[in-house]
Amino acid sequence: MAARELDLPVFQPEKIRAPDALAELATLKPDVIVVAAYGQILPKAVLSLSPFGCINIHASLLPRYRGASPIHAAILEGDSQTGVTIMQMDEGLDTGDILFKVATPIGPDDTAGSLHDRLAQLAPDALLACLDLLGRGAVSRENQDGALATYAPKLTRKDGEIAWNKPAEEIERRIRAMTPWPGAYTFVTLGDTRAILKIHRAKIWEGSSEPAGTVVSADDGGILVAAAKGGIALKDIQIAGGKRLTAAEFLRGHPIALGAQLGKAQ
Repeated sequence: MAARELDLPVFQPEKIRAPDALAELATLKPDVIVVAAYGQILPKAVLSLSPFGCINIHASLLPRYRGASPIHAAILEGDSQTGVTIMQMDEGLDTGDILFKVATPIGPDDTAGSLHDRLAQLAPDALLACLDLLGRGAVSRENQDGALATYAPKLTRKDGEIAWNKPAEEIERRIRAMTPWPGAYTFVTLGDTRAILKIHRAKIWEGSSEPAGTVVSADDGGILVAAAKGGIALKDIQIAGGKRLTAAEFLRGHPIALGAQLGKAQ
């Protein structure tokens, strides 16, 4: 941790509401409290502890995508951009006033991982700019319009499962949104075993009239799978316990028959 390397004191209470944690914070007499990716709800005693209160770095353009998974949600919904919002914290869930925003486009190849890393690069400068405005009394506060708010709940492993009866565009976005975590996956029959196949990278292709989830081609160009509309070319994949491989590399050791059905375990 950078703070430890710089010999800065680090205080990590298990529960922020604990009396000793609140007392420790109070002794610091902070001018402002900055919160980022913190998994606990701050009580009113903390929110009102400093003159400038608590400000939060949130990875979306609020009020769009309040909640735990805003980066994934932006890709899933096919948004053209997202960004970082510095907000004044209140007792609600990401409901406080907007203090500062910075946007970035979402590219066609962006994954949750690449987008996270780009937002992480934008956040420090956004925070410093916001703190400067706060200190000079020049920040422009914007109340969030609750009617425009959307919620991005915490993801689970199940969110990565591919439903082949969806259009190819939705499937491709889900694969990117779930990469690297919780990971996109489907089920495939290899020999006598129904196995989990993790999907790291895929592309949209024209598709065919075959039922959704049907493997219609499997060669060096990829594993082509029919969707409800269009199709998906699996490019980089991984069997449970194996290495990440290109589709061509995978097929050399794990042939998949044409007409095979991908999807839920049978």
